[in-house]
Amino acid sequence: MRAGVSTICRRIFFFLATISSVTLAGAAAQAACDSPLQGEGQVSAILDARTLRLDDGREVRLSGIEVPKSAEIAGTAWLREHALRQKITLRGIDDAPDRYGRQHAFALLDGSEMILQSALVGEGHAIVSASPRDRTCTAELREAESRAEGSRLGVWSQPAFVQEAAATAGILKYIGRFALVEGTILSVRQAGATVYLNFDRRRIQGFAVTVSRRMMASFAAAGMTPATLQGKRVRVRGWISQHGGPRMEARLPSQIEFVSDTRTAAAGGK
Repeated sequence: MRAGVSTICRRIFFFLATISSVTLAGAAAQAACDSPLQGEGQVSAILDARTLRLDDGREVRLSGIEVPKSAEIAGTAWLREHALRQKITLRGIDDAPDRYGRQHAFALLDGSEMILQSALVGEGHAIVSASPRDRTCTAELREAESRAEGSRLGVWSQPAFVQEAAATAGILKYIGRFALVEGTILSVRQAGATVYLNFDRRRIQGFAVTVSRRMMASFAAAGMTPATLQGKRVRVRGWISQHGGPRMEARLPSQIEFVSDTRTAAAGGK
């Protein structure tokens, strides 16, 4: 019973903290998510945990987030409770539909300066994605993710939600799916046009992050050179593939985060 009360208290605290931060720092939040307007509409249906249908027939895919399989039901229920039949404003850098006819956008409820994605991430029903089109609101989304992780909400309450880089078998279960992986980069090497960040001494069978050599300049500008990466414990996010062992392609420096000793210790206590 105490555990249940504790979880409820954490959720209430997060909700109040989020509302307070938006109220007191609305201008800052708006500046962080100031993509061009893409229109507005009323939500007529919730198709899944990140897809809405508007009253004019448009389908909107919420940008900047990924919804883990374990959070699909809770995320869909949250959107039905908070967004269904509500008027929303859409922001984004490109309103061209994807191959499924969906418009990708950041969505704000009428009268709010907080995007729906931040609330979903803050409740632990979604995590921050790694897509290039999702840069404008990254800071706000990362802050929400950090709060959810710290409070162990939603997916963050799962003991093995973040995969350990040394546990190859566990990562292989995520082939074709988005995942978070943590571990120490044991070596950095270049082979042809690809730079490999190796997390295992078994270079072929072990987990590795690949970076195109032509993209290394942007990583270096973010302070991520082979010298600064080797030997560091990091968290990486992206889609898992298999080429011998499990692989993840990093196209953006934001896909790689240096893990502090404090967070490592906290994670060990989960």
